[in-house]
Formats: sequence, structure tokens, C-alpha cells
Amino acid sequence: MKIYEELQARGLIAQVTDEEEIRELINNGKATFYIGFDPTADSLHVGHFMALCLMKRLQMAGNKPIALIGGGTGYIGDPSGRTDMRSMMTPEQIQHNCDCFKEQMSKFIDFSEGKALMVNNADWLLDLNYIDLLREVGPHFSVNRMLTAECYKQRMERGLSFLEFNYMIMQSYDFYALFQKYGCNLQFGGDDQWSNMLGGTELIRRKLGKNACAMTITLLLNSEGKKMGKTQSGAVWLDPNKTSPFEFYQYWRNVADADVLKCIRMLTFLPLEEIDEMDKWEGSQLNKAKEILAFELTKLVHGEEEAAKAQESARALFSAGNAANMPTAELSEEDFTDGSIDIITLLQKSGLVPSKSEGRRAVEQGGASVNGEKVTDIRAAFGKDAFAEDFILKRGKKNFRKIVLK
Repeated sequence: MKIYEELQARGLIAQVTDEEEIRELINNGKATFYIGFDPTADSLHVGHFMALCLMKRLQMAGNKPIALIGGGTGYIGDPSGRTDMRSMMTPEQIQHNCDCFKEQMSKFIDFSEGKALMVNNADWLLDLNYIDLLREVGPHFSVNRMLTAECYKQRMERGLSFLEFNYMIMQSYDFYALFQKYGCNLQFGGDDQWSNMLGGTELIRRKLGKNACAMTITLLLNSEGKKMGKTQSGAVWLDPNKTSPFEFYQYWRNVADADVLKCIRMLTFLPLEEIDEMDKWEGSQLNKAKEILAFELTKLVHGEEEAAKAQESARALFSAGNAANMPTAELSEEDFTDGSIDIITLLQKSGLVPSKSEGRRAVEQGGASVNGEKVTDIRAAFGKDAFAEDFILKRGKKNFRKIVLK
């Protein structure tokens, strides 16, 4: 099976500009393609994970990836899918985040011997002269058409700033610049980027009289139609210091029955024949499928050793409550009031709940326990001596923290 047909079989292809041309390019290793990553945080997260896997698949098929870090577009912020404006970052924050991205991407993409490129759009966007840009690019964009773009719809309800309105032009200019500098003939992105990507292909056609292609990949949604990759305490990060390998494993181990086989098909590198066999699984076999999914993805991000540790710890928790390799939360002297800390503060400090009101609700509804014992009193408090040995805090059935004193 060729790579384009494999992407189809895995359910990864959403929209394409020219199916036959894209099939020809990537099946024959002729694509120099790019995916953009705006540095909105100091780590990539599960939302970027599918794009990284796609880059790896296409590189393995002989194509050349360009990882575009949005050091320039990060100054503006992508309005796609948002109802509010992103907070403005300093140049120092943007540069720090770009550096973090580079390190994480190298786990997925082979940058040796010119097999892939990593470039930063700050190299051309920050030097653009505004009047020159207006004259060069402005005539090729219809405001009427831009206002109908999917990426602006949610922002239009609350008021779209002129700053954000320029994002499509910046992203289109990226494709135009990469086409000229590196012969980049194909752009990939999430399905919510379709309007921005078409802007790039159109700019190349109008300015250079050449053809470039775009393809969007299916967004990773759960069976309820919500984007995957978030927990109650926030995003699932690829940085082990922000989301531990155990927590990363647990996230995938806990996906809904209805989502596990779709995730295995879209995200893992297991052979399709093997996955087709799993399609027949049901009942308790789906728990085995969840373990396979969690192990394979943790191995991709954190390596086989960490994946094995996470799996061993998860199995131990479901059996004997072993605390080895469990994610930990540290308490300092400042966290204690008169030598003790209450259960609600403890739940919040551990990251098991995002707020004290959520912590109170968890306790009142019987969803909090310490070392296997339910805590139902919202006034329950623990002295420092309680943390001398293993102190396992649990919210719900599958969210754990080992609490330790600094």
C-alpha cells in the first residue's frame, strides 16, 4: 500500500486541493512539504501530535518535511477556532518557546544530512516593509472572501481585530516564501486551517503562475465531537516536566471505548492488518486495545523504557496500589497553615482539580480518597507527618498523585 492510500485507510485525510497531484507527489517521494507550529507555549501538546506523526510517516516514505516554527506569526496569534484574542507574547517568550519546540520535534523527525528542515518565519516576516507588503500581496486578497472564511467565524461574533485579520495573509506569505526559498510544493495542516492554506496556494498561483497543493488532516475529536488532548487540569503536553510519562500513558489508557480503535488507526504506526483485526474486539478486549494505544504513543513521545515503566505502574495501581513511577506533586512549607493542609487545597495543589470549587465538589460527591480511603469531609486536613510515608491522593477512578514534601 502506498503512503497516500495508507493515510486514507487510517482516516487522516480531510480536504485536498488536487487529489491526483498530491497522490503523485507523496507516493513517489517528490513532496517537499511543510506544517506550521506557532510557539504559543513552551511545549508541544497532543494537539500537535497528529501533525508530528504525519511528518514522520511522510518522511519514512521518502518525502522531505519542513517544520516551520512561527516565530513571526506568533507575534499575531491564530484566531482559528477561538472566541477570544490570544494574549500578546514578548519576543523573549516567543524565542524560548521556539527553542523548546526544536528539541521536541527532533524525536519525531530526522533532521540529519538535509533530510528535513526546520525554519522560523521570523526570518522573513519580521523584516517585511508594511507598504511593500501591501503592494505585493494586498491586491491578491479579497476582503469579502476573507470575511467568509471558517477560521474567522467565531471571532466575528465577539469582534475580530485587524491584528488577527492579518493572520491569513501572514500564513499565505509563509507558503509563498517557502515555495521560493526551498521548493516547498505542499502544505499540511489541521482541518480548521483550510482557509489559510488556500490563501497560500492562491498567492503562489497569482504571483508566480505556479501550482502548489494543500491537504488538511482530520482533527482528533472524541465521539462527542470535542477536541482530544485536554484534561481537567489542562492540556496533555509532550514535555515530561509538564505531563509526566505516567500521566501521558494514563490519558490514552482512559480514552472512551468508542474512541480507542480510531486513535490506534490514526496515531500509531502499527500495521493496518493488525488494526483491522482489532476492529472485531469488544468488551474487555477494548481494555487491551487501550493498553496498546497508551504504550505505543508513550513510546513514541518518551521512549520505550518510560512507556514500560508507565504501563507497569498503571497495572500496579489497578491491582495493588503500588506508588512506583506515579506522577508526584510537591508540597512546600508555605502550603501548610498551622502545620496542616486541607483536602480541598491538596486537590488543587496536586493539579487533580483546576480550582477549589472543583475540589469541594469532588469531596462532596465522594470522588476523593487518600491511600484508598474515601474523604467525604470538606474540612479534613493532614499534618506534615502524614506525608512521611506514601501518600496517594486520588480523584475519581483513574487520576492519582503521590504527594511528597520538598
